Amino acid sequence: MNQSKSNLMQLLPLMLCFFCMGFVDSVGIASNYVKSDLNLSDSVANVLPSLVFFWFLIFSIPPGMLMNRIGRKKTVMVSLVVTVLALAIPLLGSSFWVMLLAFSLLGIGNALMQTSLNPLISTVLKGGNLASTLTFGQFVKAIASFSAPYLAMWGATAVIPSFGLGWKALYAIFFVVGALCALWLAMTPIEEEPVEKASSFVDCIKLLKTPIILLSFLGIMCHVGTDVGINITAPKILMERLGKTLNEAAFATSLYFIFRTVGCLTGSFFLRIMKARTFFLISVLMIAASMVLFFFGHSAPMLYAAIALVGYGNSNLFSIIFSQALISVPDKQNEVSGLMIMGLFGGTIFPLLMGFASDAVGQAGAIAVLFIATLFLFSYTRKVNQ
Repeated sequence: MNQSKSNLMQLLPLMLCFFCMGFVDSVGIASNYVKSDLNLSDSVANVLPSLVFFWFLIFSIPPGMLMNRIGRKKTVMVSLVVTVLALAIPLLGSSFWVMLLAFSLLGIGNALMQTSLNPLISTVLKGGNLASTLTFGQFVKAIASFSAPYLAMWGATAVIPSFGLGWKALYAIFFVVGALCALWLAMTPIEEEPVEKASSFVDCIKLLKTPIILLSFLGIMCHVGTDVGINITAPKILMERLGKTLNEAAFATSLYFIFRTVGCLTGSFFLRIMKARTFFLISVLMIAASMVLFFFGHSAPMLYAAIALVGYGNSNLFSIIFSQALISVPDKQNEVSGLMIMGLFGGTIFPLLMGFASDAVGQAGAIAVLFIATLFLFSYTRKVNQ
């Protein structure tokens, strides 16, 4: 009983860390507001969210090595400090370069957090159900994700309460939550086992020679590419095909994250009663159906159904892929975590390709790029062995 209570008290601040992890998903709707404010093209505006996820390529493996030296909790603490700093910067200016700096720091902080938080969860659980717990963490993360567009819309349209910040009021709110989270975690004792030998950068990269690690890495890239791509593109599709304004179309991002939230909450249950492979296949089928609706749909019901399907379908893929990678090399979890989080670099590649495709042929071109990611996820299904 005492051990269960202790685990709960340790998990609570970690769940709030998952909420802070969701701050990075605000870059989708934020990039649309920056595009409107600065009159940018799709390809230029997509540089902002792409830059966020570019840092996952550089700052994913080093945290795995850092965890081996200073511990997982201290690495999470560093990530929270960087994240809070990133949230403060947009409140100081509105230029393109200010936003580039803010989004870069947000990406660096998130790379540190995602690399260190998941292994820290496994430390607290000590053999518990990792996949379902990570899925619940993704549910908490999704609450922050779907609240961001609403907070931005409130800030952009409120007559008095946003204190003149406009849509950037969402960053002021997230700043306060992030600071409180850092304080709570700092005061929470978590015992970690010492690492006998710290791995080098080369040791981490060599893990990609293991087939399941390489395929999981590519799977994470496709999952995040779809996540960020839809986050950015769904509002543009509503504006292009339904004539919505930006504030009206921002609902698309919220709808996506609402269904991601529902998917994470129900997914933690389904993963306890259903084989992970079966649930993974159902999820990918939902994404494929969504891509078809996005490509051919020109009515509100079809497009909203597409957003709901991809939101739910994409909600549990990260947890399943990540847990598959962790259990495949149990003695190298810090290093594997770094490699998997490096896969979030897919959030850079796919939006850039989608931006060029949409500038060339419209938003249908962006959806065609995402369909490639869906095909790979189909192929990964046979690698899920639970």
